[in-house]
Amino acid sequence: MIFSPSRMGRLNKRALIRQLQKAGVASRAGLARSLGMSQPTAGKIVDELLALEILEEVEVPAGGEEGETAARLGRPGRQLRLNRTQPSFLAIHLGLSETRLAELTLGALANDEWQVSFRQPATTDPAAAWARELRGAAKPFRARKFLGILLSVPGVVDESSSRILLSPNIHWSEQVILPDIIRRHWDVPVLLVQEEYALALGHHVNHPGHDDFLLVDFGEGVGGAVLVGGKPLAGPLPIRGEIGHTPVPGNPRQCGCGATGCMETLVSVRGLLESFAGAPRRKNGSWAELHAHIAEHGVEPWLATSLEAAAAAIAGAINVVGLRRVVITGSLAELPPAVTQHLFRAIENGAMWARFGSVECVAAPRRRTAGLAAVGIDRFIVPDREQHGEPSRAAFSAKSAVKNGKIHKQTTTVNK
Repeated sequence: MIFSPSRMGRLNKRALIRQLQKAGVASRAGLARSLGMSQPTAGKIVDELLALEILEEVEVPAGGEEGETAARLGRPGRQLRLNRTQPSFLAIHLGLSETRLAELTLGALANDEWQVSFRQPATTDPAAAWARELRGAAKPFRARKFLGILLSVPGVVDESSSRILLSPNIHWSEQVILPDIIRRHWDVPVLLVQEEYALALGHHVNHPGHDDFLLVDFGEGVGGAVLVGGKPLAGPLPIRGEIGHTPVPGNPRQCGCGATGCMETLVSVRGLLESFAGAPRRKNGSWAELHAHIAEHGVEPWLATSLEAAAAAIAGAINVVGLRRVVITGSLAELPPAVTQHLFRAIENGAMWARFGSVECVAAPRRRTAGLAAVGIDRFIVPDREQHGEPSRAAFSAKSAVKNGKIHKQTTTVNK
């Protein structure tokens, strides 16, 4: 395949930025060496990205291979990283009862740090109420010139049309085009990002050696995402990892998706509390009371049954896709270790790979903002023009326009 010079330049920029995502910090010489580029080529790309404030230079302690290399190049103690000073994106996470907002830099930190949040009011018109609450939450961010806004949403998401096709726990979001509401406050591109996809990318950014895994997140619902070779596994339909809607025989509970017996009705926060309340000699209890009860009594039969149903769905998924690593995030990972230990043993019992190899199951924190920053980099900063659903903005021209206080007239404009 023959690439044009402009496309080769984009690919080199993408490669360099992705290398910095993995490494955290690196010298110019180290980047050139790791990417197999000549130092002049890598240096030219670095200078351009520094001028656009996509990268920044930081001081590092003297010594070590990278420090010695930097000194030989006349840049003692200076290394490069993705910009952690200047916010480039706004992240918004739509939850069942709460919406959260945060400015994101390109080098987003490992731990989620949300700056503003608001509760979803109880009303007959939840979409209008959400729009009103967003108006107030937007005020601290209005002066910022973002390259784009990344909206994390649950459910079945058609990113190309900016629509939520099905959201079992937030049905009102299916009836509106959320980016249209958001653009009332910021005249920039808005991307819908399926929330499990963001969580999987966030885990990968923080564990770059984990290229192939199934992430399952437990919370208000249960969802999953698969990464293979560090990239999301996606089919022809806009459905990603809806593992929570695997039917469990004998489960009579009604699910928000319209079906009966979905696994998430047993192991979501609501499902676990419902089972906890129905257990022998139990009354309605809070999440904190459930946590304390498990810490004292361990995994009781009612809980073991629910965990084993979840494990059967997870084991079936990794058997089909051919994976050996499972990452668990969310509410189950916050309960006493006996819960995830029971779940992991049940997954291993059902995983074919465990018959002649080993299956790795880990509990990890949610890293949603890091994943959203990774989406922003991939779609706004170094887009591959051949990828599906790419925003129309020419990323580097847009960055220059923001920096210089100008308008990029050929694409969506940026607020002055």
